[in-house]
Amino acid sequence: MPSETGTPADLPADATDDATADVAADVTDDVTHDAPDDVLPPVTAPPVTPPSGTAPPAPAPVPVPGGYRAVFAVREFRAVFAAHLLSLLGVVVSELALTVLVYDLTDSPLLSALTFALGLLPYLVGGTLLAGVADRYPARRVLVTSDLVCAGCVAVMVLPGTPVAGLLVLRCLVAAVSPVFTGTRTAALADILGEGDLYVLGRSLLRIVSQSALLAGFGVGGLLLAVVSPRGAITITVATFLCSAALLRLGTRDRPARLGAGRGGSLLRESLSGARLVLGHRRIRALLLLFWLPPAFVVAPEALAAPYADEIGVGSAALGLLMCAMPVGHIAAELYAGAALGPRIRSLIVLPFAAAGLLPLALYGLRPGAVLTAVALVLAGAASAYVIGLDQWFVDAVPDELRGRAMTLLTAGLMTLQGVGMALAGLAAEFFPVHQVVAGAGVLGTLCLLPLVAEVRRTAPAPGIRTEVRDGADQHMTSG
Repeated sequence: MPSETGTPADLPADATDDATADVAADVTDDVTHDAPDDVLPPVTAPPVTPPSGTAPPAPAPVPVPGGYRAVFAVREFRAVFAAHLLSLLGVVVSELALTVLVYDLTDSPLLSALTFALGLLPYLVGGTLLAGVADRYPARRVLVTSDLVCAGCVAVMVLPGTPVAGLLVLRCLVAAVSPVFTGTRTAALADILGEGDLYVLGRSLLRIVSQSALLAGFGVGGLLLAVVSPRGAITITVATFLCSAALLRLGTRDRPARLGAGRGGSLLRESLSGARLVLGHRRIRALLLLFWLPPAFVVAPEALAAPYADEIGVGSAALGLLMCAMPVGHIAAELYAGAALGPRIRSLIVLPFAAAGLLPLALYGLRPGAVLTAVALVLAGAASAYVIGLDQWFVDAVPDELRGRAMTLLTAGLMTLQGVGMALAGLAAEFFPVHQVVAGAGVLGTLCLLPLVAEVRRTAPAPGIRTEVRDGADQHMTSG
């Protein structure tokens, strides 16, 4: 593990200095009782007293970037964004290349498919048992070390003598580290961008990049595999992880751990204690489920895209259209919400979009053609933009000392339930027609979400009240 005690000379200034003026433009709207966590205090400049005997200077207009431009104005975020882009593209390419490599070595479709599954299953283990790392150690150290561990695992994959069993174990290790890295980075964004609208837009940008990487990464991976071997493509991932580590090490500040130096006790106990506190609090638990449940159902059409294309008799071009439709809808809707809507409106659409977002999948019950199916998928993807408002509610609800563990658990649960959703959709399709399975996922998911939406509404604190978590307590407490 590299030392994190030094501070480079060209370290970026505190992000709050860069972003104070940016926050002021977007936070003056009032928020209704149903969206209380989106309230932000107005930011005002301190008064300047002119020297005695002189007239006060006329205020000079200061251009303030708005929307996503304000986020990119923060130097630390630019480093985080570039590192995220590099590592994400590397992961997508390596997953595709590793799947091809395992199939070349074994001629086994089962082991090749298992390579993809192992990218999801260890999330639950890593996100639950290692979550304490995110709050126990400085964020920059955790992020850089995670990238270096992943680079080391991928470098061993490249060695010609590595057996298939070793490749699968290394794949599990990378997947177990991923929720810790993602949770730590998400919690660190609140330090870099503050807890207001800049944080929400920063999270949105990283999410949009993730969706875009799924579209671009497989295309890039396919082109690479056309000119280099699978091991050669995997080698590129080593470089992307190392570049990500360098960007995070040199481009972000070294902040202290959230739990303070010299924290004693078992890491495992600390991780499980954090999970107990997060899941034991009524408000935070409801918000977590609102993150988790819609994706668990909305993956059904993606998991069954190929069987559905075969069922309605369309070719590979239409299949590609169906696979791209939902990510395109999500990206377009979230970009619009982040650029054109203010914090208050984003907060107001959370519950309606979450409650109705799965209903377009019911159109599958009519067994429509490729065009109408693509429209339904675009609408379902667009409804996922509700998370841009939900991000603000969640960061407001979780106290700072628990934030790293909460974000890690959020990531682990999200990925795990998507994997479970895909598996259950495939199992159901063994007994029922594909179009009925997808339509059923839309209807069943909506029925599950309606009481959850009501619970989120019931637990919403009044304006000016912030949720805090106390050991053994499930309550709301005011904080000044």
